[in-house]
Formats: sequence, C-alpha cells, structure tokens
Amino acid sequence: MRNSISEKELRFISTLELKNKYFFTREEIKSNFNSVNEMNVYIHRLKKKGRIIKINRSKYYLVPIKAIENNWSEHPYIIIDEIMNGRDYCIVGKAAAYYWKYIDQIPFEYEVYNTKMHKEINIFNTKFSFKKRRNTASTD
Repeated sequence: MRNSISEKELRFISTLELKNKYFFTREEIKSNFNSVNEMNVYIHRLKKKGRIIKINRSKYYLVPIKAIENNWSEHPYIIIDEIMNGRDYCIVGKAAAYYWKYIDQIPFEYEVYNTKMHKEINIFNTKFSFKKRRNTASTD
C-alpha cells in the first residue's frame, strides 16, 4: 500500500487545517468533492493511511500534517466531548479526580457515563470506557 498523500488528499487536508478544523463531519466536507461516492473513497483511503480517525458514527478526526509519522494526541477530555457531541455524559473515576486535582496520577483509562452507548474504545493509545446510565444529572 502506498502511504504517500495524493494532491487532492493534500488539498482537502490543507483546507481543513487552514480553518483549524480537526474534528469534522461528512456534511462539513462534502463541498470538497464532486459526489458522495468520491468523498467515501477519499475518506476510506485517508483512514487506511492513518490520516483520519473515525470518532463516532458521523464524526472524524484529522491527524495534522505536522504530526510526525502519524503520531499525534489530542487531550482526552476534548476527544470525549467530541465523541459525545457535547452532551449527555459525565466523566467519572480517576479521570475526574485528576481533573479536580484530588490525585496526581495521570489516568490511563477514562470512564464516561452517558445515556447512549456502552463500549470500550482506544483512540491515540488512550482507553475510553463508556458506560450507559439512565440519567447522568445529579439529583439534589
């Protein structure tokens, strides 16, 4: 497999980077392509090359050109927020304790209570454990 980036792929990546748009949806990028089929082909190619990472059902992350050998990391709290589209979740456990500076140990796993999904995923060598709960709001 060829790991080099084609001219059209480079133009597409550069357009997103100039806008500082690293998290994107298909709707936001469809103007760069002639058809939906062409867009699917380029997304598939860039995923195979490690330049795009699928975050959730409709959202992708663009690994920046400045990343050395496709090694890059985004802050885990930002990734969680993007996966959950900014709503209906609560970060718990050691990750929450570290955020509020109750502990100094950097967590290796981020537990997230939410109302939609129950699964474990690894993104950027970070483990995210999503646990489904009925209600994430506190009751006072």
